[in-house]
Parts: sequence; structure tokens; C-alpha cells
Amino acid sequence: MCPMKTKLTELLGIRYPIIQGAMAWISESKLVSAVANAGATGVINTGGQTSDYIREQIRLTKQMTDKPFGVNLMLQSPNKDEVLEIICEEKVAFATIGAGNPVPYFEPLHAAGVKAIPVVPSVKLAKRVQEKGADAMVIEGFEAGGHDGMQTTLALMTNVLPEILDIPVVVAGSIVDGRGMAAALLMGASGVQMGSRFLLAEECQVHPNSKAAIIAATDTDSVITGFTRNNNVRGLRSKFTDEYLRLEREGADDEVLIALARGTNRKAAVEGDTVNGVVQVGQGLNRLNRIQPAKEIVEEVIGEMTELLRNAPKLVE
Repeated sequence: MCPMKTKLTELLGIRYPIIQGAMAWISESKLVSAVANAGATGVINTGGQTSDYIREQIRLTKQMTDKPFGVNLMLQSPNKDEVLEIICEEKVAFATIGAGNPVPYFEPLHAAGVKAIPVVPSVKLAKRVQEKGADAMVIEGFEAGGHDGMQTTLALMTNVLPEILDIPVVVAGSIVDGRGMAAALLMGASGVQMGSRFLLAEECQVHPNSKAAIIAATDTDSVITGFTRNNNVRGLRSKFTDEYLRLEREGADDEVLIALARGTNRKAAVEGDTVNGVVQVGQGLNRLNRIQPAKEIVEEVIGEMTELLRNAPKLVE
């Protein structure tokens, strides 16, 4: 397949405008390098990880690929300043930035030659980060797995894409195939970010129980916890999510809910406990039905997207 040309591919020097999203306990060197070698690009997750582990994963990725890749800077992490220092010292291609105000991090990243790509939930913040010097941005709808915002992917595309014209906008939130990618590009996006689809990559280290649960799931099997607290987390329904949502509806204190949720992502992703943990995955579940090599996933998505866009002019003939 021929390389694509969008603002995102030109910015990052990649073949296809797909970013493998950062996923806690999951996005590490093996997956990230496989996605990068397939012509897209990947992001190493840093949430909940030690600084030594993060540096190690960056260096392992560099051993397995000479293609560009990124690191996620999660601003709620207690070691975020150390992570920033590591990103700058290791000079990765880009950093995605979330869970806080990204603007103060643009200058140190740029000084180290690292592209700054914040994740934004609204038009207001999108305009602000463009004005303050972001190199690109990710807009992520609440259909996405894990932590997300309050707007749908379509609403974000509708509201943000006409307003942000100077830098690439990457769309995320249940984009799992070429149809979703084609829709985003037609609406004006420069690329897409996909996390859930890569959970089923052969190279993904998530526990096999989690992969099996995703394959067995249908479109109505994901739920959002924390919606009434503006702390959305989407994943597969489980014994844990049932209990959390019961307490949330009854008005339980935040401390109770935080204690109940602590460690549940790791339980599913690492330990394989999909009953007492939560498999963080988006809503595009019926298309997540088989395990494939990362290269095959990328090629399948690009092939499907290409066919759709080639046929699109026929709709207005």
C-alpha cells in the first residue's frame, strides 16, 4: 500500500496517520515497536510506572524499531516531572499529554526537540492549545476505553474540526476499523488514534483473559463508571462495575469509590481477573473479534479506509 500524506504523517514522519493510544499496563516496547514498524506509530504508557521502567521501555523500543514513536505524559502521575525529564533526555519523537493542563509542558518538550500532542475534550481547550504552540492534538470521545471526556466522538469532530485549521487534529473514541478512519478523515481530521483495536494485537501483552473477554463481548457490554463525578472510565461490565455503579447511584463518598476502583485496571490487564477488575475498552466491540499481528491490523484498517474513500465520489456523481 502507498504511504499517505496528511498533516499528521508529515509532522511525525510516519507512513500512515494512525497512533496506537497509550493504555495503562499495556502499551510497552513490544507493542509500540510493532505498530511503528507497521508504518503507524505507537505510544508508551507511563501511568503507574516507575521512572526506571519508563526509560527502559523507551530504550527497548529504540532497539526494536528505528521509526518514530511517542510517550504518554500523564499529568496526574506523582512522578510526572521525572517522566518529562526522561522524555526530553531520550528525545522520543513526540509526547501525548493528558489529565491536566498541558500548556506548561510545551516549552520544555520543544526545547528537547519533542513534539507536544495534548489530548483535549472541548473546543475551548483545543483553541487554547493551538494558540499556545501544540504541534497537534487528540480529541477523544467518551466512546473510548479507559478515561475519557463528556462528549461523543462525532460531537467533538463536529465542534472542533472546523475551528482548528493550523495543526493536525487526531480523532479517537471507538475508531476500530477503516470505516471510522475514513469518516474522521472526511470530516477534516489528519489522523486517528486507536487503542482498543490494538488490545487484540498478537504483540499486545494484555492478559489473555482480557482478550477473550473483548472477543466475547457485544455492543452493549461496556459501561461508564464515574460519570456523575466527571471522572469517566469505560470498560466491560463486570462484578466490580456493577458494585461501583450501585454505590455511585446511591451517592457514595468519593473516597469509597476511589478505594473500590483502585487497582482494578491492573487486575484485568495484568492478572487476568476480569470479574473483580475492569477491562478498559471502547464501544466498538463487535468489530473486535480476532487476534492479529499489529502489521495486519494496520494494513487491514488502511486497506478498508482506502477502498471507502476511493468509492466516496460515486455518492455525488
